[in-house]
Amino acid sequence: MHGYGPMPQQPTTSRPSPATLTTVRVILVALTVLSCGLLGWAPMLRLAIVTRRPRDWFLLVVVLALNIGLFVFIMATPDDPDQMSDAAALFMMLWILGLLAGVITYYLYAEIRHYNTLGAPAPYGTPVHPAPPLPYQQQHIAPHQQHQQHQQPQQHQQPNPYTAPTTPPTPTPAPQRLDQVRAELDELSDYLRKENKDSRDGEGR
Repeated sequence: MHGYGPMPQQPTTSRPSPATLTTVRVILVALTVLSCGLLGWAPMLRLAIVTRRPRDWFLLVVVLALNIGLFVFIMATPDDPDQMSDAAALFMMLWILGLLAGVITYYLYAEIRHYNTLGAPAPYGTPVHPAPPLPYQQQHIAPHQQHQQHQQPQQHQQPNPYTAPTTPPTPTPAPQRLDQVRAELDELSDYLRKENKDSRDGEGR
Protein backbone atom coordinates (compact mmCIF):
# COMPACT_ATOMS: atom_id res chain seq x y z
CA MET A 1 0.00 0.00 0.00
CA HIS A 2 1.65 3.23 -1.15
CA GLY A 3 -1.09 5.59 0.01
CA TYR A 4 -4.71 6.47 -0.17
CA GLY A 5 -6.54 8.26 -2.94
CA PRO A 6 -8.26 11.58 -2.45
CA MET A 7 -11.05 11.50 0.00
CA PRO A 8 -14.51 11.82 -1.55
CA GLN A 9 -16.05 15.16 -0.87
CA GLN A 10 -19.22 15.17 1.16
CA PRO A 11 -22.29 16.38 -0.72
CA THR A 12 -23.38 19.82 0.41
CA THR A 13 -26.99 20.97 0.54
CA SER A 14 -27.67 23.30 -2.38
CA ARG A 15 -29.42 26.59 -1.59
CA PRO A 16 -32.26 27.73 -3.85
CA SER A 17 -32.27 31.20 -5.29
CA PRO A 18 -33.65 34.06 -3.14
CA ALA A 19 -36.59 34.52 -5.53
CA THR A 20 -37.63 30.88 -5.14
CA LEU A 21 -37.41 31.03 -1.35
CA THR A 22 -39.46 34.22 -1.21
CA THR A 23 -42.17 32.78 -3.45
CA VAL A 24 -42.48 29.59 -1.40
CA ARG A 25 -42.68 31.55 1.86
CA VAL A 26 -45.37 33.88 0.55
CA ILE A 27 -47.48 30.96 -0.68
CA LEU A 28 -47.23 29.02 2.59
CA VAL A 29 -47.99 32.06 4.74
CA ALA A 30 -50.97 32.98 2.56
CA LEU A 31 -52.39 29.46 2.82
CA THR A 32 -52.05 29.54 6.59
CA VAL A 33 -53.80 32.90 6.92
CA LEU A 34 -56.59 32.19 4.43
CA SER A 35 -57.36 28.84 6.08
CA CYS A 36 -57.54 30.49 9.55
CA GLY A 37 -54.68 28.31 10.73
CA LEU A 38 -56.13 24.98 9.59
CA LEU A 39 -53.29 24.59 7.07
CA GLY A 40 -50.62 25.66 9.54
CA TRP A 41 -49.08 22.18 9.30
CA ALA A 42 -47.98 22.89 5.68
CA PRO A 43 -45.17 25.40 6.46
CA MET A 44 -44.12 23.29 9.45
CA LEU A 45 -43.88 20.23 7.22
CA ARG A 46 -41.65 22.07 4.77
CA LEU A 47 -39.48 23.34 7.63
CA ALA A 48 -39.05 19.85 9.04
CA ILE A 49 -38.08 18.45 5.63
CA VAL A 50 -35.59 21.25 4.98
CA THR A 51 -33.85 21.30 8.36
CA ARG A 52 -34.34 17.60 9.28
CA ARG A 53 -34.12 18.43 12.96
CA PRO A 54 -36.04 16.37 15.55
CA ARG A 55 -37.37 19.56 17.17
CA ASP A 56 -39.04 20.66 13.94
CA TRP A 57 -40.63 17.24 13.45
CA PHE A 58 -41.95 17.39 17.01
CA LEU A 59 -43.40 20.88 16.43
CA LEU A 60 -45.02 19.61 13.23
CA VAL A 61 -46.88 16.97 15.25
CA VAL A 62 -47.94 19.61 17.81
CA VAL A 63 -49.26 21.99 15.14
CA LEU A 64 -51.06 19.15 13.39
CA ALA A 65 -52.75 18.20 16.66
CA LEU A 66 -53.78 21.84 17.22
CA ASN A 67 -55.20 22.02 13.68
CA ILE A 68 -57.25 18.88 14.25
CA GLY A 69 -58.49 20.20 17.59
CA LEU A 70 -59.44 23.55 16.03
CA PHE A 71 -61.33 21.82 13.25
CA VAL A 72 -63.23 19.65 15.73
CA PHE A 73 -64.06 22.71 17.89
CA ILE A 74 -65.36 24.64 14.87
CA MET A 75 -67.54 21.71 13.82
CA ALA A 76 -68.91 21.41 17.34
CA THR A 77 -70.03 25.05 17.54
CA PRO A 78 -73.52 25.93 16.29
CA ASP A 79 -73.89 27.30 12.80
CA ASP A 80 -75.82 30.34 13.98
CA PRO A 81 -73.45 32.95 15.43
CA ASP A 82 -76.22 34.19 17.74
CA GLN A 83 -76.34 30.80 19.45
CA MET A 84 -72.59 30.81 20.16
CA SER A 85 -71.59 32.10 23.55
CA ASP A 86 -69.14 34.93 23.92
CA ALA A 87 -66.65 32.73 25.76
CA ALA A 88 -66.67 30.15 22.96
CA ALA A 89 -66.20 32.85 20.32
CA LEU A 90 -63.36 34.47 22.28
CA PHE A 91 -61.68 31.11 22.86
CA MET A 92 -61.85 30.20 19.16
CA MET A 93 -60.52 33.63 18.15
CA LEU A 94 -57.56 33.37 20.52
CA TRP A 95 -56.86 29.83 19.31
CA ILE A 96 -56.75 30.93 15.68
CA LEU A 97 -54.67 34.05 16.33
CA GLY A 98 -52.17 32.19 18.53
CA LEU A 99 -51.80 29.41 15.98
CA LEU A 100 -51.29 31.87 13.12
CA ALA A 101 -48.77 33.98 15.00
CA GLY A 102 -46.79 31.00 16.33
CA VAL A 103 -46.62 29.05 13.07
CA ILE A 104 -45.79 32.00 10.78
CA THR A 105 -43.23 33.55 13.14
CA TYR A 106 -41.37 30.34 13.88
CA TYR A 107 -41.47 29.13 10.28
CA LEU A 108 -39.97 32.32 8.85
CA TYR A 109 -37.37 32.63 11.61
CA ALA A 110 -36.19 29.00 11.45
CA GLU A 111 -36.06 28.78 7.65
CA ILE A 112 -34.22 32.09 7.20
CA ARG A 113 -31.71 31.13 9.87
CA HIS A 114 -31.20 27.70 8.30
CA TYR A 115 -30.38 29.07 4.85
CA ASN A 116 -28.16 31.79 6.30
CA THR A 117 -25.97 29.10 7.85
CA LEU A 118 -25.52 27.52 4.41
CA GLY A 119 -24.03 30.72 3.01
CA ALA A 120 -24.83 32.63 -0.12
CA PRO A 121 -25.23 30.62 -3.35
CA ALA A 122 -22.28 30.69 -5.72
CA PRO A 123 -22.90 32.72 -8.91
CA TYR A 124 -23.26 30.89 -12.18
CA GLY A 125 -19.96 30.06 -13.86
CA THR A 126 -17.80 30.44 -10.75
CA PRO A 127 -15.07 27.77 -10.79
CA VAL A 128 -15.06 25.44 -7.83
CA HIS A 129 -11.58 24.82 -6.42
CA PRO A 130 -10.97 21.33 -5.02
CA ALA A 131 -10.20 21.03 -1.36
CA PRO A 132 -6.50 20.61 -0.50
CA PRO A 133 -5.45 17.10 0.56
CA LEU A 134 -5.33 16.30 4.22
CA PRO A 135 -1.96 16.07 6.02
CA TYR A 136 -2.10 12.30 6.37
CA GLN A 137 -2.76 11.99 2.63
CA GLN A 138 0.39 14.00 1.89
CA GLN A 139 2.39 11.72 4.19
CA HIS A 140 1.18 8.63 2.32
CA ILE A 141 1.56 10.11 -1.14
CA ALA A 142 5.09 11.47 -0.62
CA PRO A 143 6.73 8.04 0.01
CA HIS A 144 4.94 6.69 -3.04
CA GLN A 145 6.39 9.45 -5.25
CA GLN A 146 9.86 8.93 -3.78
CA HIS A 147 9.60 5.21 -4.47
CA GLN A 148 8.77 5.93 -8.12
CA GLN A 149 11.69 8.35 -8.40
CA HIS A 150 14.07 5.69 -7.05
CA GLN A 151 12.75 3.13 -9.51
CA GLN A 152 13.26 5.33 -12.59
CA PRO A 153 17.12 5.53 -12.40
CA GLN A 154 17.28 1.77 -11.80
CA GLN A 155 15.22 1.12 -14.92
CA HIS A 156 17.60 3.25 -17.03
CA GLN A 157 20.65 1.34 -15.76
CA GLN A 158 19.39 -2.05 -16.93
CA PRO A 159 21.08 -3.28 -20.17
CA ASN A 160 19.09 -3.56 -23.34
CA PRO A 161 18.73 -7.26 -24.30
CA TYR A 162 18.27 -6.39 -28.00
CA THR A 163 21.69 -4.75 -28.48
CA ALA A 164 24.66 -6.95 -29.49
CA PRO A 165 27.43 -7.24 -26.88
CA THR A 166 30.65 -5.48 -27.80
CA THR A 167 33.74 -7.74 -28.05
CA PRO A 168 36.89 -6.55 -26.32
CA PRO A 169 39.80 -5.58 -28.64
CA THR A 170 42.44 -8.27 -29.29
CA PRO A 171 45.74 -7.55 -27.60
CA THR A 172 48.76 -6.81 -29.78
CA PRO A 173 51.56 -9.47 -29.82
CA ALA A 174 54.16 -8.85 -27.22
CA PRO A 175 57.87 -8.39 -28.09
CA GLN A 176 58.65 -11.77 -26.52
CA ARG A 177 56.75 -13.49 -29.33
CA LEU A 178 58.95 -11.81 -31.94
CA ASP A 179 62.10 -12.91 -30.12
CA GLN A 180 60.86 -16.48 -29.97
CA VAL A 181 60.18 -16.55 -33.73
CA ARG A 182 63.60 -15.06 -34.45
CA ALA A 183 65.29 -17.71 -32.30
CA GLU A 184 63.43 -20.50 -34.08
CA LEU A 185 64.51 -19.13 -37.46
CA ASP A 186 68.12 -18.99 -36.28
CA GLU A 187 67.95 -22.59 -35.12
CA LEU A 188 66.42 -23.63 -38.41
CA SER A 189 69.14 -21.85 -40.41
CA ASP A 190 71.86 -23.45 -38.27
CA TYR A 191 70.34 -26.84 -38.81
CA LEU A 192 70.19 -26.37 -42.59
CA ARG A 193 73.74 -25.09 -42.63
CA LYS A 194 74.88 -28.12 -40.72
CA GLU A 195 73.07 -30.47 -43.07
CA ASN A 196 74.69 -28.85 -46.10
CA LYS A 197 78.12 -29.15 -44.51
CA ASP A 198 77.63 -32.84 -43.73
CA SER A 199 76.50 -33.56 -47.28
CA ARG A 200 79.56 -31.87 -48.72
CA ASP A 201 81.90 -33.84 -46.46
CA GLY A 202 80.31 -37.09 -47.59
CA GLU A 203 80.83 -36.28 -51.27
CA GLY A 204 84.47 -35.32 -50.71
CA ARG A 205 85.25 -38.73 -49.33
